[in-house]
Amino acid sequence: MFEADFGSRARAFMMRGVVLLVLCTIGAKLGDMQLIDEVIYGKKSQDITTRVEVVEPLRGKIFSRNGQVMVENAPAYEVSLIPSEFNTDEIPQLAELLGIDSTEIVSRLKRGERISPYFPVRLKRDISPRSMYSIEEHLDEFRGVFFQFDAKRIYVGKAVAAHILGFCKEISEHQLKTMGDYYQPGDVVGYTGLEASYETLLRGEKGYNYYAINNVGKVIGPYENGRLDVPSQNGLDLHLCVDEDLQAMAEKLLKGKEGAIVALDPNNGGVLALASSPTYDPSVFSGYTSDAEWKKLIDNPHKPLFNRATMAALSPGSTFKMVLATAALQDDVVNLNWTTDCKSWMVYGGRKWHNADDIASGVINLMTATEVSNDVFYYKLMLKVGLRKWTHFGRLYGFGRKTGIDLDNENPGILPSRGYFNTLFGKYGWTRGYLLNLAIGQGEVTVTPLQMAAYVAAIANDGTYYQPHIVNYIENEKTGQVYYNQYSEHKIPVSKSVFNIIHEAMYLVVNGPLGTAQAARLPNIAVCGKTGTAQNSRGKDDAWFVAYAPFDHPKIALCVMVEHGGYGGAACAPIARQLIEYYMVEHGYKSGPVPESILASRYMKAVSHSTTPSYE
Repeated sequence: MFEADFGSRARAFMMRGVVLLVLCTIGAKLGDMQLIDEVIYGKKSQDITTRVEVVEPLRGKIFSRNGQVMVENAPAYEVSLIPSEFNTDEIPQLAELLGIDSTEIVSRLKRGERISPYFPVRLKRDISPRSMYSIEEHLDEFRGVFFQFDAKRIYVGKAVAAHILGFCKEISEHQLKTMGDYYQPGDVVGYTGLEASYETLLRGEKGYNYYAINNVGKVIGPYENGRLDVPSQNGLDLHLCVDEDLQAMAEKLLKGKEGAIVALDPNNGGVLALASSPTYDPSVFSGYTSDAEWKKLIDNPHKPLFNRATMAALSPGSTFKMVLATAALQDDVVNLNWTTDCKSWMVYGGRKWHNADDIASGVINLMTATEVSNDVFYYKLMLKVGLRKWTHFGRLYGFGRKTGIDLDNENPGILPSRGYFNTLFGKYGWTRGYLLNLAIGQGEVTVTPLQMAAYVAAIANDGTYYQPHIVNYIENEKTGQVYYNQYSEHKIPVSKSVFNIIHEAMYLVVNGPLGTAQAARLPNIAVCGKTGTAQNSRGKDDAWFVAYAPFDHPKIALCVMVEHGGYGGAACAPIARQLIEYYMVEHGYKSGPVPESILASRYMKAVSHSTTPSYE
């Protein structure tokens, strides 16, 4: 009896133990699911029962210095789909309605699924009303396909300014890997110009709306009454230094040419105009850009997408002579009393070095040599100054490195030095004969029009080199808060007396009786400038002209370059004249009196009257 009772109690105890163990196991699993896997399963549940709509922010607007809108946004629509909801058998029919290839939809689906099968994938931006109506009629057949509001860039200013503003384009695979987690396939990003360099400020911040959907993929309302929604934040606005009217004029004057114009405010480095020709219409990229349109632009032999103002590195010709003049005067290698007899050519290193058009100028000093752009004088001057000093002062003027302008691409050019020649030709592979080409801005030295504008601006203001910049300030339209970028500046260690001589020489280039840039002369504005003609291995010589005005308190400094344009005085000086006159008159700037010292005896001292201008 005792044994039977004991056995019954033991079995009961064991049963209770088993039941308790099972309950503990179930409890542990429930706890694990609720506490540990809640995020995972909750997210999956949310993905299945909700649809996420990305609320794209409006990109910031872009204004000229006068407050004129240059770029803003226009409403548009795009077609998107949720990969997890879409039936891929419908791809051919959907592609036909959208007017795109089926392979493009397949590619976009694969890219999107790599991120999340529940996240929207953009199929086509800026769809036409016709396509929109056609798809709307078939939405019941295309599960997971829907329309989203979008915005596209529109260009409303007087000037095209394509190489300043740039354009936006759908993000590439490479950019997706390098630009951070903010971006998704199908996003639009700044590709060139200010759109690219100020992308993170212009783009704003995305918002997200969550919608509840039923078991057939239809939206039935906001998810949790919109509690999880995140509002978008529009991008910041850019206010530029660019004078849109001057920019439009620069573009007009370059039409039909290959070249560039850069105009700066010499008092702060602000870009008043930056034009590259040929140009392109950035509105081509506003909405959907077909492969054919893109190919047409990139295959154009005249390279309209290429920004010649910042990227075309070419020999500057005689516009570079002020670098050598600065070095010679500042280091007391010569002064205005040093003269030399400049025949039509000189012999050095067993070869003849000719003056432009083989013109003889007689006995001249630096002032006259600059006015008539005599090459023989500058050949001889270079041999006295030497490569080291020439390179040193070239660096002070910003050559051989990027200016740091707030655009996405810039060529630093080449400023040769002893080390450069040793690397290029070997320590004993070059001679001092190479210096003669450098003296007149040819040979291995290359510059961009932007660098030349910054250089002449520094001369104009007596040696302060301001970092060229396009954006004046950035504004949050919603709050009214304004932000200013910090731009660098440095003082070139050259005396005021040296700059006075260079100013007067450049004045004579335009206004003197023998000046090579008389086509830039204005009756009531004292223009200072320097012409240049540089050999181009691909054809006719390149034409250059750098200038500033007025003489006394400069308001504008500029560079005009026309590829294969021939003489700078003929091809570029008239363009500069029109731009300077317009800008000075439009803004009510007046030119003060020119110092009498320019035509004083020191200019004429020891100068032969046989002097003849070259024809740059």
